[in-house]
Amino acid sequence: MAKKTLLRDRTDSSLRNWREQEKTALELLQIVGELRFDNSIDLILFRREIYDTAPSSIIKNLSHSRKYTDKTVDLDSLLSLAHSIANLKKMPPARIDLGKLGVEWAIEKGKFENVDEFIIYKLRDFISKKPVNKAAKDVVLYGFGRIGRLLARRILSVTGGGEQLRLKAIVLRPKMKDRHEEAMKRASLLATDSVHGDFPGTIEVTPDGDELIINGNRVRIIYAGSPTEIDYTEYGIKNALIIDNTGVWRDKEALNIHLRPGATQVMLTAPGKGIPNIVYGVNQGEYNLDKENIFCAASCTTNAISPVLQVLHDKLKVEHGHIETIHAYTSDQNLLDNFHKKPRRGRGAAVNMVLTSTGAATAVGKVLPELDGVLTGNSVRVPTPDVSLAILNLKVTNETNADDLNNMLRHAAFHGDLIEQIHYSSDTEFVSSNAVGMTTTSVVDAPSTIVSKEGTSLTIYLWYDNEYGYACQVVRLAKHAAKVRRFCYY
Repeated sequence: MAKKTLLRDRTDSSLRNWREQEKTALELLQIVGELRFDNSIDLILFRREIYDTAPSSIIKNLSHSRKYTDKTVDLDSLLSLAHSIANLKKMPPARIDLGKLGVEWAIEKGKFENVDEFIIYKLRDFISKKPVNKAAKDVVLYGFGRIGRLLARRILSVTGGGEQLRLKAIVLRPKMKDRHEEAMKRASLLATDSVHGDFPGTIEVTPDGDELIINGNRVRIIYAGSPTEIDYTEYGIKNALIIDNTGVWRDKEALNIHLRPGATQVMLTAPGKGIPNIVYGVNQGEYNLDKENIFCAASCTTNAISPVLQVLHDKLKVEHGHIETIHAYTSDQNLLDNFHKKPRRGRGAAVNMVLTSTGAATAVGKVLPELDGVLTGNSVRVPTPDVSLAILNLKVTNETNADDLNNMLRHAAFHGDLIEQIHYSSDTEFVSSNAVGMTTTSVVDAPSTIVSKEGTSLTIYLWYDNEYGYACQVVRLAKHAAKVRRFCYY
């Protein structure tokens, strides 16, 4: 009887503890919401968005601290840190990783009298500074396919009070005579996605089919057969960044067609010719995008591998290598066997592994000139709708071992300039679906890392969400080009 009573007491205690954690998480979420809307300060947790999440998700996300540090980060500490940030009198719009602050507080709290002193010290570079840019940047999405819709989701999810990017219009080549019906179909595709789930908000279509009202944002639908038909100023759009996600125009001369009245910058969501190929986090600082106002965000695979290659080359010096991508099929392929102008891609995407080419290895040379000509690459398209795997087989100059190599990548995922791009996983059960919705460009699969006996031949596996992860990179680059990036503490 006593044993049963003890077991019942332990069960009740565990449940009470969970409920207390949920209450703490709810209080934290209230502060997160107030900071977002009153101060344009976004608090995230180990790079994961926590605004508009359930308390249980906060508790779950807290467990990710174990991937970065041996120190325990608890909810009560995070709540204290959030309260301290909320009490700051002069803090400009910012994006702050509460998880990283929690780790640093666990390590360094003995150096400070209290949490307020710690926060003031950590955020000293931001406090009392003026916002980076007071004016929001108008954005137009030219095209509304897989990437276009995810860009809309991402831009709208980080709109906040509207101080950064403002999605003003979507340009479509009309496919139906009834504009309202077409707009309804487009809205439906945005609202529900077979891979990425339901859109977290409301989407309305105006009776004339000329506008979508998305979470309060009025987004004009412009129906046009060509960019030459559009004068953006007629829609109240000024100095806009046009994000071309159609892939129809690929070089500077062709993309120049987008520079219509009301548009001042053009970004292509694919590799481009004769224009800057930029992987945000790696080489964005090399270009003045006011002058070089036509540029591209490279490819999803180039974004996935370039940050890790930069870390490896800086530390170990890459001599040569081969990149093999196991890539999810794309809408460019045929669902069933049919004619296709490219080799092999005419075979049914859902029932075949399709060996094809990739320009990512060559494109790395445009992003990291020191690696120009030292990498080769191929791709195998496989029957999954999203998430790909890049396998890096590299020969390096400086010797290493698997533990040191993984620690190097783990450090890059938590410190320095590439923490938005590199995620580190020590999970031996990680599979492709785990990477769906990741905001980073890649996830290092640490348990799979291989280093040869002599220490100079490496094999590294990188998962990447070739849709949403890439869309997040495009938005980062858009903010950089528009000069609206807030202060960040990661």
